[in-house]
Amino acid sequence: MQNVLLIGLGRFGRSFAWKMNDLNSQVMAIDKDEERVNKVLPYVTNAQIGDSTDVNFLKSLGVRDFDVCIVAIGDNFISSLETTSLLKELGAKRVVSRAASLTQEKFLLRNGADDVIFPEKQLAIWTAIRFSSESITNYIELTEGYSIYELMVPKSWNGKTVGQIDIRKKYDLNILGIRSHGELVMQITSDTMLSEDQQLLILGKDEDVQKYFKL
Repeated sequence: MQNVLLIGLGRFGRSFAWKMNDLNSQVMAIDKDEERVNKVLPYVTNAQIGDSTDVNFLKSLGVRDFDVCIVAIGDNFISSLETTSLLKELGAKRVVSRAASLTQEKFLLRNGADDVIFPEKQLAIWTAIRFSSESITNYIELTEGYSIYELMVPKSWNGKTVGQIDIRKKYDLNILGIRSHGELVMQITSDTMLSEDQQLLILGKDEDVQKYFKL
């Protein structure tokens, strides 16, 4: 179970808190705005109103005790930068900070952030790929050049088995699972039959997936 310090409770921070609660993680939530703190109370283990740029306030939280500190401040980059730097100075194990631009990302990394998240950029990339083809129903980038795509089974594959298609040998693509009528099946064999009303989870190089599925 992760023990998380979350600083900044705007839309992104609240969504993060909601999901971490769903994952049964312990979250300490911080924001200067009392209303924001009250809104997130049902989804966190504890919450406090405070200024994260105040070193004494951060010390009182015991930042060393958290597995990860998330700086989700989105409306004041200077505060985000100061908070990131102070957390690292106080011995935080891992600091993950939110950026709104490439310039912010560079400054955050130089001033203590172990990782930087770029929600707007990441969402834009996901949206562009997701809606670039009617065949794509979901997309997850694993690392540069490699992704998992959820794709509709091509009509030409209807009634054929995974073994007959044999895309691993031909194109070095892997079928991780098949979603049928909302249910995801991960036990795939060469005898598994495909139907055009199913979706495939395909792992491979982006260029290979796009070429083979004509995306």
